[in-house]
Amino acid sequence: MELATGAMSSLLPKLAELLQKEYNLQTGLKKDVQSLSRELERIEVALAKVAEVPLDQLDKQVRLWARNVKQLSYDMEDIVDSFMVRVEGSEPDADLKSSKRFRKKIANFFKKGKTRHQIADKIQDIKVRVKEVTDLRDRYKVDDVHANQAATNTIDPRMINLFKDQKELVGIEEPRKDLIKRLMEWGDVVSNSKLQLKIVSIFGFGGLGKTTLAKAVYDKLQEEFVCKAFISVGQKPNLKKVFMDILRQLDKNSYLNATMLDEVQLIDELRELLENKRYLIVIDDIWDKSSWNIMKCALIDSNCGSRIITTTRIFEVAEEADDVYKQKPLSSATSKELFYTRLSIGKCKITSGQPIEISEKILQKCGGVPLAIITIASLLASKPWEDWSEVYDSIGFGDGANIHVDNTRKILLYSYYDLPCYLRACLLHLSIYPEDHEIQKDTLIWKWVAEGFVHEKPGMGLFEIGERYFNELINRSLIQPVEEPYKSIIYACGVHDLVLDMICHLSKEENFITVHGSSKTEHQPSQSNVRRLAVQNIAMDEEPNSDNTEIRQVRSFNAIMCDVKRRSFLSGFQGLRILSMERCAFINDSSYHLENLGRLLQLRYLGLLGTPIRKLPKEIGNLRFLQVLDLRLTGIKELPESVGRLRRLKCLRLSRGFKGALGWIGNLVLIEELLLPYVSLEIVKELAKLTELREYGVCCEKFDDSILFNDMMKSLEHLQKLQAIQFECYTSWPRVDQANCVSYVLSHHLRRLELWVAFEKLPAWINSSSLPNLSHLSVGAGAVEAQDMEVLGRFPELVYLHLETLISIPDIVGGGAFPKLRYYHTNASARFLQGAMPSLECVVYYIRDECSGAKFERDIGSIGNLPCLDEVRLAFYRCASVTREKGEAALRQAVEVHPNNITVTVI
Repeated sequence: MELATGAMSSLLPKLAELLQKEYNLQTGLKKDVQSLSRELERIEVALAKVAEVPLDQLDKQVRLWARNVKQLSYDMEDIVDSFMVRVEGSEPDADLKSSKRFRKKIANFFKKGKTRHQIADKIQDIKVRVKEVTDLRDRYKVDDVHANQAATNTIDPRMINLFKDQKELVGIEEPRKDLIKRLMEWGDVVSNSKLQLKIVSIFGFGGLGKTTLAKAVYDKLQEEFVCKAFISVGQKPNLKKVFMDILRQLDKNSYLNATMLDEVQLIDELRELLENKRYLIVIDDIWDKSSWNIMKCALIDSNCGSRIITTTRIFEVAEEADDVYKQKPLSSATSKELFYTRLSIGKCKITSGQPIEISEKILQKCGGVPLAIITIASLLASKPWEDWSEVYDSIGFGDGANIHVDNTRKILLYSYYDLPCYLRACLLHLSIYPEDHEIQKDTLIWKWVAEGFVHEKPGMGLFEIGERYFNELINRSLIQPVEEPYKSIIYACGVHDLVLDMICHLSKEENFITVHGSSKTEHQPSQSNVRRLAVQNIAMDEEPNSDNTEIRQVRSFNAIMCDVKRRSFLSGFQGLRILSMERCAFINDSSYHLENLGRLLQLRYLGLLGTPIRKLPKEIGNLRFLQVLDLRLTGIKELPESVGRLRRLKCLRLSRGFKGALGWIGNLVLIEELLLPYVSLEIVKELAKLTELREYGVCCEKFDDSILFNDMMKSLEHLQKLQAIQFECYTSWPRVDQANCVSYVLSHHLRRLELWVAFEKLPAWINSSSLPNLSHLSVGAGAVEAQDMEVLGRFPELVYLHLETLISIPDIVGGGAFPKLRYYHTNASARFLQGAMPSLECVVYYIRDECSGAKFERDIGSIGNLPCLDEVRLAFYRCASVTREKGEAALRQAVEVHPNNITVTVI
């Protein structure tokens, strides 16, 4: 709730913690803190009400009040955090001799006493400020806040799509044809030879043309139905109005007689009207399942072949339909046609003097989104060709007096203001990244946790809650998922330029993030207070001024692809919670650029992904609140032992080149994610202590110790919260002696098990009874038998299988096996019998010798029994050219006779 309520949502639990823990607050101070907590809770409620109203519809005084309160919450949180760091973060080291430890404890005692007096003074100041904002809240009547009437009377810009001339529509023919096919094909004839109702939902984010497509299909089909209606619902539907709108279009006489009916009576009226009639109804722009479930009560199924089309930006709403049509962006050719049509050029030939190259760059920026293309075209329509490059360089889709620009932003803002407050903060946080940046999912979620955007729930870890936030933004079409190729794992996300422009604009309005270095996303805050600073593609070569208020109050510093020239660039930061350096170059000696790191006592997140940093200072052990330490793709080969004192650490990721000892790793008892470059006996002994571990990964260069592998797996048996295990040797698949590897009982929560090792035979402990939630499995076996394939086929959630073997794989039979498998990788081909792998979309073959190549030629024709197959990848390793030619020819022949349009890739 950061965006709406400032730091209130994290501040209030901290105040409660301050009261409950043994901080020995003075009696008077405790009462002051309790009084503040009660008043801040009331203020938080008022802020949440303010957040429900769009910024441009808020009264100016209320808007100013909200900003002042949010700043007050930040100041209060800084005071509490500073107090906790000074009290908790300076405990003496456990390995000090007793006399030293005693003297240090006494010194800390006096320091804490002084700290308590200081916090008492500051809280008195805060009490005065809280009293002021409370008085203003009453004066401005914030509790009764509502949108300005003039602003709320604006016309929904999407209404225009309902009345477009068919001649204006571009690229509508193919999707309309596809959607009509889905609507009218049902396996139509069911029992009693009557036609069944079918509901199809069009899903996609704002601007893709869902309403336009629905209207085009409606216009094409309506003559085939006795009753028809097209209605729009919106974010906060008045259900009585919705039912009245349907009734008005179905029967005007019934509509005139129904004005005094309530919702239940209207549902009865509609059901009676639609009974035994074939109807077509489009319900546009549905936002929540509960409203839709009530609407469906009125849409009776009389087995007359009726059809319903819905449109939505929310995937969980779309899933309520019988079939989901995912709206796709326009193709390159169609994008050009729409672009030039909107420029009033039409399909006429473009002359060589016109800027074809810049046009293509502009269209690439639009990403095939019709709304974006129309908006850009409308901006350029009144400008000479020679100015287009300037427009492209400075464009954000957003500024300027243009009706299409205004409508574009309004349409996207509907999605934004429909978000709960906690998701708004997570979405706006994405403006720290430049356009077209691939944002790693796990990194992003850990940053949300460190920022305080993710709040605890009983029985769930913070990362798991953050993952739900991430998935919800995907389901609402506000971020675009990026899947790991051929694996069905979403590992990253992207942000469309339209959405990026919107969140950058809002970040400026909300004083949320300040960005430097990118002309397309730079947005300075409307106030002087800067809480989050992002720098992109610039040289950081000036020494910061430690008296600079902007630097001192920054909580989050994110640098992407920057050149760091000054050695002490951290010296100006005091209250930093997040330090993220991604693919940054450190000029001169990179070992010294983090020399002030040990002073950042508030730090929660330290990420140095892809930087040449070679050394961390031993003072890193002072960062007692650090939660994430990400050192992937760095030059760091060892860590100071003081890292073992970071008891709050939840995520540790080390680079492949790391060689240092990790005998202290068992001290990190709260660790949830651990990525290591090797496994050793001392690590294995410590693993069993990490009972909070959720994800464990080892990526090593070579491995040939079966006994050590067995010891590691036995240690992992103690970790019953594990959801992912990945053991990879990136030079080869090492063989594991089965005699040294007994049966293991791993966590029932395990979803990913990737053991890039070769057992003598498939281990018996890999079965659906022991691992019921397994969705991704990589395993190797010297021999795979028919019963092994039966065991693997029983996994109910398995979507990805990588199976390697030294001999061969038996025929893959149907009968309900592998019900959800989408991706299958193997180095040994097998015949797919009728009904095998019914959901398989992609199969990847690795051919390594002439024998496996010959078997592949014999088996590949059986892909005709895979009804959902749409891609085959074939990779040859150290094979003779004749083996490659024969294999490729056999694959081409099998694909030609397959009913699907299969994509073939040969490596």
